[in-house]
Amino acid sequence: MILQRVHFPFFMSLLLLGAFLFSCTRREPSINKATPETAFHKYISPAEDFYAKGVYDSAYYYYNQIRTQSNTKTEGDKIVYALLKMAAIQQTQGDYVGSEASATEALPFFQKNTETQYKVAIYNTLGINYQHLFDYANAIRYYQKASALADTPLQKAVIQNNIAVVYMEQKHYKQAIQLLTALSQSPITQQNLEHQGRVLDNLGYCYFKIQDSRSSAYLKKALAIHQQLQFDYGLITSYSNLAKYYQKSQPQLAFSYAQQSYTKTTAIQSTDDRLLALSLLMEVSPPSQLPNYTKRYLQLNDSISKVKQIAKNQFAKIKYDATQERNENLQLKAAKAENDLALAQQRFNNYLLFFILLLVLIAVVLLYFYLKNKSKKEKQAAIYESETRIAKKLHDELANDVYQTLAFAETQDLHNPVQKETLLDNLDKIYTRTRNISRENSPIGTGDSYEMELKEMLSGFSSSRVQVIVKDISTIPWDKIAEEQKIALYRVLQELLVNMKKHSQGTFVVLRFEMNTKALLVHYSDNGIGMPHPIPSKDGLHNVENRIRTIGGSIIFDTSSSKGLKIKLTFPK
Repeated sequence: MILQRVHFPFFMSLLLLGAFLFSCTRREPSINKATPETAFHKYISPAEDFYAKGVYDSAYYYYNQIRTQSNTKTEGDKIVYALLKMAAIQQTQGDYVGSEASATEALPFFQKNTETQYKVAIYNTLGINYQHLFDYANAIRYYQKASALADTPLQKAVIQNNIAVVYMEQKHYKQAIQLLTALSQSPITQQNLEHQGRVLDNLGYCYFKIQDSRSSAYLKKALAIHQQLQFDYGLITSYSNLAKYYQKSQPQLAFSYAQQSYTKTTAIQSTDDRLLALSLLMEVSPPSQLPNYTKRYLQLNDSISKVKQIAKNQFAKIKYDATQERNENLQLKAAKAENDLALAQQRFNNYLLFFILLLVLIAVVLLYFYLKNKSKKEKQAAIYESETRIAKKLHDELANDVYQTLAFAETQDLHNPVQKETLLDNLDKIYTRTRNISRENSPIGTGDSYEMELKEMLSGFSSSRVQVIVKDISTIPWDKIAEEQKIALYRVLQELLVNMKKHSQGTFVVLRFEMNTKALLVHYSDNGIGMPHPIPSKDGLHNVENRIRTIGGSIIFDTSSSKGLKIKLTFPK
């Protein structure tokens, strides 16, 4: 595992993003000072002030006001800027799925005259999010997009380093070495000590992983640079890398470096880095110290998970409330227009016509409140159902895993390397399950970006073990598909692929889309172990059947094939 390598390039990327945003704030390139006050003029000052002070919930609220109240046809750059800052805030709080959604929402607003720095920042943000969500293919794709548009050598070098880190996380160390070697020899690296320390640290770690003797020199040089600069985040990375380097040859020295990394993360109050440092201490600590660090890790991880979940819910509520407020304002304006029309007609029509109009107005009002009340009840029911399902997952799956892990740590001999490795595997499973629950319950955009979001969700299930192939998705006129059908399709395919990951044992999945005059058809096939008979009541396939039938669709399982699973899904238009 090379999780200790994520932070440093990630942090530097945020600095790069901050530089972009600072430039954007000062220049305000698309604002005409002579025009009347817009949403941007009204909300930008409090948004920027709260952002600078680190009061991210308030900053997020005002940026979202700009997003919802700006004209989508004439103020695209302002919307892009607001979404960029919202994505940065969510990323800072560890909500990578939410940050991805905000950054992706900005893409349709890109125009020929859109500021290049905006595009670079958006692509870089998406690369960081996908890297943290372990979607390395998309991470590299967006980093390359950002690098191609970067207009300074340092920006380009930082993004190239990020790409190298992705290679490292994929364990493609030779590719990373090739890229990092070129970076280390470039003039911009020689001129910028901070960037030089980052590159040398990464290069040293790569050589360490392939057991090359050059590793020590690079790691020590990087440490010397970070000590010279007194750069806390660089020191954290150097200490972590050297702990790994000396883990087998000098365990006591490795333990000392790991302790220094933990001490530094604690001093700067970086909770995520403390978690990584504790994980490293669990690997290199003497057996007598392992239970203590394991307990700290579990406690801190639980605390971080709660804080991040609260932040995610808060950001989602801000977006939802703003949308509701906007809709209510539009409804009030419409109601006022109707009332004015009625008053104008009153002057020219007789009493009978007035009476008829009054009856119609009363009927419209009653229908409005009836539909509003019905919609509110349906939304409340859906929210309750979703919360119940999430709570069940947390109780049945995650809570049980945490309890068993705690019990294992307390009852087993952790001096034994096998038991120690089992404990680390269990902790990794808890992390993976938590990330999957979060991703399964993220909101779905059904607008112009729906096709891209659907593609990115499907590609996210591809891995070194499983290849997901999508055919003819771009032939579908998505603007003609109803919103509820889009949501159902997204969730059904998500459920199918989750089920595939858990049970199929296959190596490839093919999804083919087609449209006829009556319905949208999706053909699913894989080369796994096939479908159980009968389908278990708690199996993902059972959930798929229930979900698709609620919208009047159909699902047909092909039982004629002895290998793999073939399914035909039908969604009415």
